[in-house]
Amino acid sequence: MAGMGAGTDAGAPKRGGDGGPMPAIYLSHGAPPLADDTLWTGQLAGWSAALPRPASVLMVSAHWEAAPLALGATTTVPLVYDFWGFPEHYYQVTYPAPGAPALAEDVRKLLRAAGTPVADLPDRGLDHGAYVPLVEMYPRADVPVLQISMPTLDPKELFDIGRKLAPLRDDGVLIVGSGFFTHNLRAMTMDGSVPSVMTEFDHWGQEVLAHGDLDALLDFQHKAPAARLAHPRTEHFAPLFVTLGAATGDLSGARTVIDGFWFGLAKRSIEVA
Repeated sequence: MAGMGAGTDAGAPKRGGDGGPMPAIYLSHGAPPLADDTLWTGQLAGWSAALPRPASVLMVSAHWEAAPLALGATTTVPLVYDFWGFPEHYYQVTYPAPGAPALAEDVRKLLRAAGTPVADLPDRGLDHGAYVPLVEMYPRADVPVLQISMPTLDPKELFDIGRKLAPLRDDGVLIVGSGFFTHNLRAMTMDGSVPSVMTEFDHWGQEVLAHGDLDALLDFQHKAPAARLAHPRTEHFAPLFVTLGAATGDLSGARTVIDGFWFGLAKRSIEVA
């Protein structure tokens, strides 16, 4: 794990040491049992402590696809337990984070001004791609959160949405793409082994991020090794493109914060300054 620094206090929202915009991040969020993985939960907690404290969080989760782009609840509503077959205690988790109506209005203005239609679904709560990592990163549930849907899985269109949302970073908004760096449930392992296709894709991703090769990332389905095996469907990689767009395509400040594997899947998570 790289780049864990000292925590910030819980006072007024702060930005980077140079007064610049909030970073944008992409994280691998894990299933509900993530809460039982002390290594991973510690990594997420350490990451949030090292980040400037956000004024609010704008969350893009792999588990909400809806077109046109939709804004979720702007008040505190019940969570969406969008998973099946887990022990009952996972369905008892709560995360009563405040809504972010002012952020929702800013999102509407930015997207509509750029010609992107926006819908409102005021009863739609946070799904597990949103609340599972947030429980670990901001356990007091005291940071306002707004979740938006992915209206498409097209990398370039999602990148464009991220670019339109980039000005929010200047207002202390933490833009979070929440997915999984590789995601093939049929390739999951229970013995700690990692399939070669997962390591190959993860290594490729590490290299192209390090070299700032945005074109390769946007065309990952053709450029990455074993892309269709690492992502039989691409919804868990797709939030990365909103994050990259929010960084306006400048990957010079990109760094991996969390790496390694979980049940054979790559959990690489990145921060872009």
